[in-house]
Amino acid sequence: MKWENQLINHLQWSDTIINRENKERVAREMAAMAKDGDIIGAGSGSTVYLTLFELSKRIHKEKLHLEVIPASQEISITCVQLGIPQTTLWEKRPDWTFDGADEVDSDHNLIKGRGGAMFKEKLLIKSSVKTFILIDSSKLVNSLGSHFPIPVEVFPAALSYVEHELQKIGASEIALRPAHGKDGAILTESGNFILDTHFNYIDASLEQQLKSITGVIESGLFIGYDVNVIVSP
Repeated sequence: MKWENQLINHLQWSDTIINRENKERVAREMAAMAKDGDIIGAGSGSTVYLTLFELSKRIHKEKLHLEVIPASQEISITCVQLGIPQTTLWEKRPDWTFDGADEVDSDHNLIKGRGGAMFKEKLLIKSSVKTFILIDSSKLVNSLGSHFPIPVEVFPAALSYVEHELQKIGASEIALRPAHGKDGAILTESGNFILDTHFNYIDASLEQQLKSITGVIESGLFIGYDVNVIVSP
């Protein structure tokens, strides 16, 4: 017996989708790549959300068989809403993953994490044969950190220690990200805090420096990853 899932059936994106027409164009291009039998990793963000609608159309019209591994609960619920089969990294490895980014430099290094799912997103990218990053031109920067801080996912009990260690490696500003719609700090997809952290200089070693701090689960720095960047007009 199935639930009468009114909440899921009427689910919509949680915010206004900026540049929607161009994002929908990229979503159609991305969905057109799917082949029968594909295992697809789905990150987070509005372009990922729109791509799921295009994948759903192909699944239902063409009887396309594929499975999605979602990086967030919101994307997972959207798959349920649209009738898209899901699987997990315990069972399958993605043939390809698609995701968004907050900043992308000329070497295709990324800052991600505004959606609070960077740990699972990074795991999907590392596990995938190919990864496509879907952005609009506003996300292109000359140097990382131009517009956004680096999100650092922190085990809650380690908050004070991590703050101290971040200062030691040069963080110029550290803020505990507040939630919207609940009291207190935002929680990541893994139940951790996020410290939005500014550095005056970001080099290739910083991702590993952050990861080496006890209590840091992951950061939103993606440096040196093999990704294909697709830019909408």
